[in-house]
Amino acid sequence: MAFLLVSAYLLLTHTQGAPVENGPLLETLKSQVGLFSNKSEHYSAQVRPPGTSRRIPQTIIIGVRKGGTRALLEMLDIHPNIVVAATEVHFFDWDENYVKGLDWYRSLMPFSYGNQITIEKTPGYFTSPQAPERIHDMNSSIKLLLILRDPTERVISDYTQVYYNRVESHKPVQLFEDIVIKNGALNTKYKAIQRSLYDVHMEKWLKHFNLNQIHIVDGNTLIRNPLPELQKVERFLNLPSRIMSSNFYFNQTKGFYCIRSDGRERCLHESKGRPHPLVNNTVLEQLYSYFREHNAKFYRMVNHSFDWH
Repeated sequence: MAFLLVSAYLLLTHTQGAPVENGPLLETLKSQVGLFSNKSEHYSAQVRPPGTSRRIPQTIIIGVRKGGTRALLEMLDIHPNIVVAATEVHFFDWDENYVKGLDWYRSLMPFSYGNQITIEKTPGYFTSPQAPERIHDMNSSIKLLLILRDPTERVISDYTQVYYNRVESHKPVQLFEDIVIKNGALNTKYKAIQRSLYDVHMEKWLKHFNLNQIHIVDGNTLIRNPLPELQKVERFLNLPSRIMSSNFYFNQTKGFYCIRSDGRERCLHESKGRPHPLVNNTVLEQLYSYFREHNAKFYRMVNHSFDWH
């Protein structure tokens, strides 16, 4: 039965030469077969739809860690002309993966039609010393997406993720203040702080790419009001406007927007949006002060300012 349903679906796609529009028949086939829970999982199924192939990404979300990369990817996956890689590949920042070559990288991409853009996201690329040059060597005209948020908020979110991971692994944890402050001064060697030095990392990317190849998504705005930021991405990627306000609804329990697409509703994983610890005001002011000069330099680099502390 499942084989017949898959065959029927493939016949529809082959006849139309592109993904069929969502409708009762398609939804029935999807639910009966049980192969995929969203569009991207469909393309990563073992059966290759006629007319598709696995392609090197035409767009990469390069970061930043804890900036909202997963939310951005999930929201872009609504668009019918976008397919996304299911996992973070770490091809350009991990040497042990990079040596496997582009064929290995391509094999991890979803199937796509000629009118679709494949997007991969690995937040570690933004802070990687090797990633800019390696991506440029692959495709010097590629379009890059970078989602950023207030650097102090990002540091706290970074800490929060590690904190919960350690708690779940029954490992000892430290208070935020005990990590950020060492001998009465800001611990600027703390990796989470280093990751928030956007100007330092952006300088490396601008050595290999023109600024007009890098679109910066405001992570703070994306969480509060997703649609305008996503429409900017659609324009940057030269895609027709297909993401609508009806694709989102605010979840009062979680405190952020969830997605409504393909007749289903879904929210980000429970690990996203975890409550942050209350941080001492003096420590917060130290972080704001430290990042202020770096933020100003970053604004000059990208010819745009953000509402950060």
